[in-house]
Amino acid sequence: MITQYTILSVLVLVVALLVSMFRILREYERAVVFLLGRFQKVKGPGLIIIIPIVQQMVRVDLRTIVLDVPTQDLITRDNVSVRVNAVVYFRVLDPEMAINNVENYLEATSQLAQTTLRSVLGQHELDELLAERETLNRDLQSILDQHTDNWGIKIANVEIKHVDISESMVRAMARQAEAERMRRAKVIHATGELEASQKLSEAAAVLAAQPNALQLRYLQTLTEVASDRTNTLVFPVPMDLINRFAEKPAGKRSDPDQ
Repeated sequence: MITQYTILSVLVLVVALLVSMFRILREYERAVVFLLGRFQKVKGPGLIIIIPIVQQMVRVDLRTIVLDVPTQDLITRDNVSVRVNAVVYFRVLDPEMAINNVENYLEATSQLAQTTLRSVLGQHELDELLAERETLNRDLQSILDQHTDNWGIKIANVEIKHVDISESMVRAMARQAEAERMRRAKVIHATGELEASQKLSEAAAVLAAQPNALQLRYLQTLTEVASDRTNTLVFPVPMDLINRFAEKPAGKRSDPDQ
């Protein structure tokens, strides 16, 4: 005899099954549905119906995922030990491939990013790691995107965050930078001296060809000296005037007894 308790239990079970059939997926979610273990279709977003026991579903998030790649120890091509970490931005384009082709696409992408970071950056020198990050980011993004294409994943961007080097290497780079700055300063100073000497040579040639210009320059110098507030006044005397007084008379000398 069926009791009232049995009927109530059956009703509760039926209601529970009916409620579990309805699933609500957000706009950025998709459901990969399996029918008796075989892939059936991708459903969502919105309200979907899943038959209990017969069908199973796996939720997949289609939003961009920010993956922080742990710090990796590597040796550059010029034998410098560095520690590098990066961040990877990716999203799922094909939910079916992301679920059926790889066991855990998030963990797989993380491991792939770590190995690719070590292998790619290890082929470059330290100066390239510090100065050419944009190029290295594009190379890493391209390589990762090729490997994850079979997983239905799109690598949007890869950014190298930090390149940490040892203290001894930092001091060596500082000394190198200081030496480079001193070299540039000496080159600039020597170039300035060369240009100044060339201009002075040209000015001397012009003054030698134009005696009037030399006389004007002499008067200008007297004006500048006179405008200075000092008790000592120096008159520059042309060398040709001194030479005239220093020269002996061209004729015969007069007899001192006469």
